[in-house]
Amino acid sequence: MRLTLHVWRQPNADTDGRFVTYIADDVSPDMSFLEMLDVVNDKLATSGDDPIAFDSDCREGICGTCGFVINGIAHGPEPATTVCQLHMRHFKDGDELTLEPWRAKAFTPLKDLVVDRQAFDQIIQRGGFISASTGSVPEANSILVSKDIADDAMDSAACIGCGACVAACPNASAMLFMAAKVSHLAVLPQGQPERYERVSSMVAAHDSMGFGNCTNLGECSAVCPKEIGLDTITRLNADLLATPRKKRKGHITSAP
Repeated sequence: MRLTLHVWRQPNADTDGRFVTYIADDVSPDMSFLEMLDVVNDKLATSGDDPIAFDSDCREGICGTCGFVINGIAHGPEPATTVCQLHMRHFKDGDELTLEPWRAKAFTPLKDLVVDRQAFDQIIQRGGFISASTGSVPEANSILVSKDIADDAMDSAACIGCGACVAACPNASAMLFMAAKVSHLAVLPQGQPERYERVSSMVAAHDSMGFGNCTNLGECSAVCPKEIGLDTITRLNADLLATPRKKRKGHITSAP
């Protein structure tokens, strides 16, 4: 396969970027998208040019670091697929592909296709902790959790924090990411003591870092590689609306 790549090149956050065109020759359909970029980078390095910077770690679709936009779609055209798991067989010989980083105020561009997603870490930090007794391992059946609730929690916990939801949202909202992180604890007994304090703190962090508001367009869920559903956002909003009432009744205790 022979492909034409229009790649966003930006040396750093303080320098304007631009698209640069490259030709990718002899691309095997069995390559992953990142393997194809590795081949392009080998040729750039051999010729003395600066290789294209992109994030990469597990290459198994579980770490969330590999995301960027391919032809206007976060992670590319295949649903429920990260860039590292996207194979070149999904493209045709002669295709032109435009590669660009996530675009969001809260995601500072670092270089080329790499952005700083530490804002996600700050939201998680504001989520705080859960109350749990220390000491010996408790009996597995001491807290009964039904299969439906366990499955619901695991579905939300599948979020890998890649940022595709933010990149796809016209408002650059991180509500789907935040809702997934809230929901996987909100449905479990262990997450109840801090449930409403958690959602209030995380939403405050989300808004303070420049993420936009959710307007229920659904683009976030459509590009999520783990297919996190919009029902998680419904649960987050319900908990957020309930927070003042729960505080008045003394059901939660503010962190010191």
